[in-house]
Amino acid sequence: MINETQISNCKKMQRDAQRQVYEYMAPKLYRLCKRYLKKEEEIEEALADAFYTIFTKIEQLKEVQAFEAWARKITVNHCLATIKKNTNFNMYLDDVKLLSQPFTEEINHLEEEDLLNLLNHIPDGCKTVFNLFVIEGYGHKEIAAMLNISEGTSKSQLNASKTKLKELVNKLYYQKAK
Repeated sequence: MINETQISNCKKMQRDAQRQVYEYMAPKLYRLCKRYLKKEEEIEEALADAFYTIFTKIEQLKEVQAFEAWARKITVNHCLATIKKNTNFNMYLDDVKLLSQPFTEEINHLEEEDLLNLLNHIPDGCKTVFNLFVIEGYGHKEIAAMLNISEGTSKSQLNASKTKLKELVNKLYYQKAK
């Protein structure tokens, strides 16, 4: 847990405090970046940029208790900047196929890690909106503003991501359960 002294020392640009904060937060923020980005070099770049912003803007942090949420938001924004450069959020909307088979009870036993791995197999636009809506808890209006897309596109991407994930689960897990 990050404490008030560490934050105060980071505000004074003390390297030891920055190292402690980095060592505590890096694994968490790395996993966050990995949820949004696929390429290792993009993940590492977004993480480095996020820490640069965290340490150079830490004066803006009002409450120590909000540090982790604040750091997560900064990291998400750096991931989104990378994604926006490389993703057309309107591209995959016509590519979604309907499921041919229903889910069974066995599929409900998917682990979180399985879901996160499956996210790497859906289009980037779908993955990004899914992460923002389902995992981060943003609304479609917020997502639209963050990604410079319409709310309708955000909703379509979310539906497409759910359909793609169901398709993958059906294909990879339902078939194995038989």
